[in-house]
Amino acid sequence: MNRAMNAPAPTPLRAGTRGSPLALVQTRTFNRLLAAVPGAPPSVETIISVTGDAVLDRPLAEIGGKGLFAKEIHEALLDGRIDLAVHSLKDLETELPPGIVLACVLKREDPRDCLMLGKGCNPADDADPLACLPQGALVGTSSVRRQAQLLHARPDLRVTNFRGNVQTRLRKLSEGECHASLLALAGLNRLEMDIPAKLVLDPDVMVPSAAQGIVGVTARASDTALLELLAKMDDAEARVAATAERSLLGELDGSCRTPIGGHAQRLPDGNIVLTGLVARADGTFLLKRSITGPATGAALIGKELGDSLRGDSPADLFA
Repeated sequence: MNRAMNAPAPTPLRAGTRGSPLALVQTRTFNRLLAAVPGAPPSVETIISVTGDAVLDRPLAEIGGKGLFAKEIHEALLDGRIDLAVHSLKDLETELPPGIVLACVLKREDPRDCLMLGKGCNPADDADPLACLPQGALVGTSSVRRQAQLLHARPDLRVTNFRGNVQTRLRKLSEGECHASLLALAGLNRLEMDIPAKLVLDPDVMVPSAAQGIVGVTARASDTALLELLAKMDDAEARVAATAERSLLGELDGSCRTPIGGHAQRLPDGNIVLTGLVARADGTFLLKRSITGPATGAALIGKELGDSLRGDSPADLFA
């Protein structure tokens, strides 16, 4: 008798995730990619309820910031209820809890932001994309980074807090709660949502959030066999970008109250150019600059740019 036929099926890995439609799509994508790795066990999603998804009537800064999208998932990982966790890396704090590591990052989706246009907006102008918004338009967003850049470019605009998943925000926009809203293009692409009334914003117009468009997978630092397996899935380009952008963010030590942007791009010569931004939420102060260096020094590039931005910004921004 063929003993292999009687071998027990491998125990599936439990992949922790938030329960939003986008989070589930990202986790199922990870599961498919893992299945293509020779010798890998299957992986099944395990939905973890997180505070950031439960409290939608207040800005993130008021209820604790980025950690609210991962706190309960970290706890489930550390106490063994899950084996790994799949995150939107932009929502993951730069300093992970002891015992948890960023095991791999997946290939980056388009990191740009897009402006979702509602009633009353004018046709898009490529030369000045924000000109499509009428004077005094109300824009819905929960991101202080997006808010600061909007108000810096267009002080006449008004901003209202917009929380919820992609579908919720689009519904609010269609119901006329605001003239426009902002979303990450990566989320729309992953959800395969083709929205005609959207305007993709170049990073020169709207610097993205650090690690926007990158899916990160965390695991326990002690689970060496799993870490070796996940390392096979690590995307080198996304890892370089994530390292530079998260190093910048970590050096600035910003909270969800501090508008910070970071975007790294590979140049034809193999180097990377990292653009960083820091601002006031009301748009009255905004500092943006770039630095170029070798991809092998991504962490140092991020630190250097962070030091530069911090040194030339008002100290109270980081209080």
